[in-house]
Amino acid sequence: MIIDNLEYNTEREKLIIPEYGRHLQKMINHAVSIEDKEERNKVARAIIAVMGNLQPHLRDVPEFQHKLWDQLFIMSDFKLDVEAPFPILTKEKLQERPEPLEYPQNFPKYRFYGNNIKRMIDVANGWEEGDLKTALVYTIANHMKKCYLNWNKDTVEDSVIFDHLFELSSGRINLKESAEDLTDSSNLLRGKKKKSSGGKKSYRSRGKKRY
Repeated sequence: MIIDNLEYNTEREKLIIPEYGRHLQKMINHAVSIEDKEERNKVARAIIAVMGNLQPHLRDVPEFQHKLWDQLFIMSDFKLDVEAPFPILTKEKLQERPEPLEYPQNFPKYRFYGNNIKRMIDVANGWEEGDLKTALVYTIANHMKKCYLNWNKDTVEDSVIFDHLFELSSGRINLKESAEDLTDSSNLLRGKKKKSSGGKKSYRSRGKKRY
């Protein structure tokens, strides 16, 4: 038997969104060619229903419906002229470059403290003076000292932490004249050293022969 009109995938039209398959792409191409607008709208809604049936657990979710209509216009190469329940996606809108996201760091030179420290300082600034605020401020200062030591130092003077805390709080938290010391550096580094020595022990144990 001689097979006529045999099609190879390499000769077929390239699929815009391959996961929907070639038959759905042909349905969309047919919808684009329909001259009657009412019939075109009817066919477009039927195509959306078919697309939704591929993921039935999401087909009635409004955000997913919006995505289906966007995909419909993309697969039609934005040539499908129909009414949609959502703003119609255009080629220009799709090709727009998003605005660059700003790095959420107010003090990049103190990046080793992390953004959570700045948030904690802002919270402390909003508290009324008293024992609770004092306890929070010293907790923040000790955490800053630990972050600083984890960064690349073996020791740091409390005065350095107090200066940084003063700056990060816009001058509202001042421990520069405080007579109370922060936690000793060796105590803050103890957990770090234990973790490091534990890693070396594990490495040596792997080298032992077992009999």
